[in-house]
Amino acid sequence: MAEQKIILSETKDGILYLTISREPKLNALNFNTLEELKNIFNEVNDNKSIRGVIITGAGEKAFVAGADINEISELNELNARKFAEFGQEVFEIVESCHKPVIAVVNGYALGGGCELAIACHMRIATTNAKFGQPEVNLGIIPGYGGTQRLTHLIGRTKATEILMTGDMLDVNEAQALGLLNHVEPNKEAAIAKAEEILKKIMSKAPLSIGMIVDCVNAVYASDENGYQIEANSFARCVKSEDYREGTKAFLEKRKPNFKGE
Repeated sequence: MAEQKIILSETKDGILYLTISREPKLNALNFNTLEELKNIFNEVNDNKSIRGVIITGAGEKAFVAGADINEISELNELNARKFAEFGQEVFEIVESCHKPVIAVVNGYALGGGCELAIACHMRIATTNAKFGQPEVNLGIIPGYGGTQRLTHLIGRTKATEILMTGDMLDVNEAQALGLLNHVEPNKEAAIAKAEEILKKIMSKAPLSIGMIVDCVNAVYASDENGYQIEANSFARCVKSEDYREGTKAFLEKRKPNFKGE
């Protein structure tokens, strides 16, 4: 993994831990943070030693409290479009990663931070977490895919209310809306829960996990036939050595030894 300046990274037991570390700025996303995130995830798919990813924010106050207002304040119509498109590109790379990606949301996940969290495959929050898209308070709207992913996740009616009011959700509201997989009392417990889930997933066939990402994402892609992608992905899995190992292990009543091939 290339050296990072803003995002701290550590790999342990097949899990890549990423910590967005701009604590004085409540881990707000700036261009350099997004660029580092893009570079990291471009490496992850090809790195066989990485089987899952946990993303969190430094400190206890914030996961990511939004985009960097200093950068936003300098935007004009031309570079604003590029600004939004770059953020969308980065978060699509996260969402399309063939390794499971879990956001451990500690504290505020607002604006771009909420958009990053919902681009991850799963979300585990601490009891002090707050979610929201408060961009309307600045006279703008979410630009990194928030209007689309939030609507897909919780439905048009409630997403429209949240986007238009800029209101924050506490963990109880977020969980009731289906935004969260789990809520834990603190960051340490939330990371432990993420590790538990990833270790269970890591015992499965890696190719199958990647295909599930493609199929689930196809549900929300208007230009994709999700059923056809599912059938194609199923066929790819059946061609694999892991399929042969999995079925053989089942018949022999033993645990399979998957190799991602």
